[in-house]
Formats: sequence, structure tokens, C-alpha cells
Amino acid sequence: MGSDGIGSAPPRSRGAVLFSGGLDSMLACLVLREQGCDVRCIAFSSPFFSPAQARKSAAAIGADLEVVDFTEDILSLVEHPRHGFGGGLNPCIDCHGRMIMRAGEIVRGRGWDFVATGEVLNQRPMSQNRRSLEMVAKDCGVADILVRPLSAKLLPETDVERAGLVDRGRLLAIEGRSRREQMALARHFGLSDYPSSGGGCLLTEKLYSNKLALLRNAGRLRDLTAVRLLKFGRHFLLPGGAKAIVGRNVTENEAMRGMAENGGYLVIRPIGVPGPTTLLDGTATPDDVDVAARLCAGYSDNGDGLVNIRIFKGAELLEERPTQRLPREEARPWLL
Repeated sequence: MGSDGIGSAPPRSRGAVLFSGGLDSMLACLVLREQGCDVRCIAFSSPFFSPAQARKSAAAIGADLEVVDFTEDILSLVEHPRHGFGGGLNPCIDCHGRMIMRAGEIVRGRGWDFVATGEVLNQRPMSQNRRSLEMVAKDCGVADILVRPLSAKLLPETDVERAGLVDRGRLLAIEGRSRREQMALARHFGLSDYPSSGGGCLLTEKLYSNKLALLRNAGRLRDLTAVRLLKFGRHFLLPGGAKAIVGRNVTENEAMRGMAENGGYLVIRPIGVPGPTTLLDGTATPDDVDVAARLCAGYSDNGDGLVNIRIFKGAELLEERPTQRLPREEARPWLL
């Protein structure tokens, strides 16, 4: 495992810390290491959140990091959230409980002693109030080995603490949304470069959730290409019911074309002038294709004239046509 700061002495215990890469998870790891625990950081990856920050933060504190794919878990929770959603399409309580459960499976499978999180009591009104923390502990199936080092003294003592595998006396009693105590603790550990609080999960973003809700309502959450495309382009719900995605820059255009190759999408592109890659579901009606072609022309750089448009399915060129631009203001009501 990674450096634990205890030289050649045997570790007090071994465990896993749920690690987002934010300050709280960094501190949870350091608090446990300081008292002689050997910890492995575990981050989760899905189309809605990336382990990039976790990798950076783990390197900053010299911790081992293991990344676990969470795609199937989070899709099932978005489909059927037992405890409902937050402000977007984010099943935060269920999601965190599932992460703890997955970490618990890893810990028990390896004969380790505990699972720890960086949760702070009452830091987040929905997912970190006392009732939610107790609910997660009950639902995750590993309440007996769950430790929350930053708020442990404000919460019931756990079996791990009673057994002396984690020294409760050296855990903390942080509460609320202020980060003053965390920042002081960061200085104690010599941390000066750490991410600001909040953010990181697309499911908490209202505009993104609106787009994802269309897939959810259509029973298409398991279409991973469609899910991943939600991060790119402008999304329009056309009058005929089809959805068109219009790229915003060269980087998005290239990414969208690559993702569409095996996804059953029509790819619509302007020829001879700068303009966006536009994607349309391959089952769209001819009327939808006409509208999407005009939309692509409307976002191309060619004044008010006609734009030559090519329509592909995979590598096959289906059609090339001169196309009248659709005024952007006319398309604005369709923008998701």
C-alpha cells in the first residue's frame, strides 16, 4: 500500500477511504494515517463523474488510489432512486450508500478492517444530515465497519472504534458548512493545494439533468453512447420529436463524430465552410432530417446564403444537398 507515515511499525489496522479528491476525503485519509492506520483510497468512475481529481489529490498526499467502475450502479440508481433525487437527477443518498457498500465488499474480500468516508455532519442539508447518515449506514450493509473520521465524535461509536482498530480519541467533531476547521487541519498536515468544495457530479446540474431525463423517460439510460453525448454540444428537441445535437467547437465536433460511428446516428456536416457536426438519431423521419440539416446550416459561418450539407450514416455518404439556413432565433425554443 501507499506511504502511511509510520516507518516499519505494523499498522494499527487496514481499510479503504472513499476518495473524491476533495479536501474532506484527503483529510479523512490523513487523520487515519496519522494514528497508524494503513489506508487505500478508492474512487469511482462513471459517465457522470470522473476520478481525475481523485488521482491528482491522491498523488499530492502520497496515497495509493484504486479506481472502481460505477457505471452500472449509478444508472440503476437513476432509474430507481429509493430515496429520491436532489435538485437535479442526483440520487445522492442512494449513490453514497452504494459506494460505501461497494467499498465494503472490497474491504471484506481482502480481510481489511474498515471503510471510511470524508462526510461531515450537516455539511450538506440533504445527504449529510444525521438522519441521512444513519440511513446510509443502515442501507449499505457495512455499518459495523464504517468510520467517518471528521465527525466521528458527534456520531455513535462504531464496532471498529470499540475494538480499538481506529482510535476514537484521535478522531474529530467537525460539523456544518464552514470549512474553517478543515482548512486549519490542512495547514496541520502541510496541505496548501486542494480543490474548492462542491461540484464534480453532472447529475447535480439542472440543465444536464433535463437532457438526461429525456433518455430516462424513453428507457434509454443503458444507451451509453447517448448518455456520454449529453456532455457535448447544444441539444435540441425538434418539432417532430427527434433530438439533434449541434457541436460548439472543433473539439466537440471531433468527439461527437467518433462517438457516433457505432451509435446508429446520422452525422450532418457542412462542406466548404466552418460549421458544426450535428448528430441525429438514425431512426429520425425525413422531416426531422430536413430540420436538422437546416439547423446545421444555421450554425455554420456562411452569412445568409445556402450551405452545402452532407449527411452520413457511419462511413456511408447518404446525401449532399444545398440547404437554407434555419435562423437561430427560430430554433431557440427547441433548445434543451
